Amino acid sequence: MIRYPTDALWQEIIYLAYHLHWPLDDLLDLEHADRARLVRGVAALNARAWEAMRQ
Repeated sequence: MIRYPTDALWQEIIYLAYHLHWPLDDLLDLEHADRARLVRGVAALNARAWEAMRQ
């Protein structure tokens, strides 16, 4: 079994907790693939929001 780096896990947890306001236990219960998909989705939403502000 390959362990996911602890620092990377916490960066994802902090990012999602900040943007989604989900409890820590809910974020820790996510499978890696689901958490990574949420991180990508939130990042895409943020990028679109920043782009809209620049126009």
